[in-house]
Amino acid sequence: QPCWREYLTTRIEQNMVVNCTCPISECRAQPTTAFIYSIVSSEEIIAKYEKALLRRYVECCSNLTWCTNPQGCDQILLKDGLGYGAACSKCSWISCFNCNFPEAHYPASCSHMSHMTCAKCNHGFCWRCLKPWKPDHKDYYNCSAMVSKAAWQEKRFQDYNERCTFHHHAREFAISLRNSISSIREMPKIRNLTFVLDVCKVLEQARKVLAYSCVYSYYNQDTESMDIVEQQTESLELLTNAL
Repeated sequence: QPCWREYLTTRIEQNMVVNCTCPISECRAQPTTAFIYSIVSSEEIIAKYEKALLRRYVECCSNLTWCTNPQGCDQILLKDGLGYGAACSKCSWISCFNCNFPEAHYPASCSHMSHMTCAKCNHGFCWRCLKPWKPDHKDYYNCSAMVSKAAWQEKRFQDYNERCTFHHHAREFAISLRNSISSIREMPKIRNLTFVLDVCKVLEQARKVLAYSCVYSYYNQDTESMDIVEQQTESLELLTNAL
């Protein structure tokens, strides 16, 4: 038992307990959960083991995933039951289940979030794998003959990037403001600030939509629809700034 206890404890602490086998090289048998419970007595080690089992279970279920909040959240989400507009019940973070981007990015599509374009030569590539977005770079672009267009593309990218960055920073300010108000509303003799907290939440969502609208607008080539989108975005931005 002491040898098994030390072996299993080490595997659990190294996060290698799932699918671990008997320490005898010729034996491929795996220790069962009941066996591990009977050998390991430390509550802390058992808790780590149960977390490892839970992680394994979530990874094996295609309709389950962890909340993608970059600040950290241990909530498990059901993909089929969480469409756009719904949020994590624990931290309120809205995740995207169709791509690896850490949050929902409406109105920008998943393709927009992974399709990057070089500002110098207009070469399109995927930011995840860095492979060309189109099969052959030379078939679609001629860098030496596109100096003026490249300069225009670079300026256009900078403009949209600055707008997107501004709205992300403004969103962070709204979050910071909400956190500050949440802390002082508990103080005695402070009037009810629930309406201010609601305003901050609206600001957070509006800034998020405005930021990803910049991404959507940058990649959208439909001039007619873009006129409408730009008008709606401008209207939303004016109202958001006023709020």
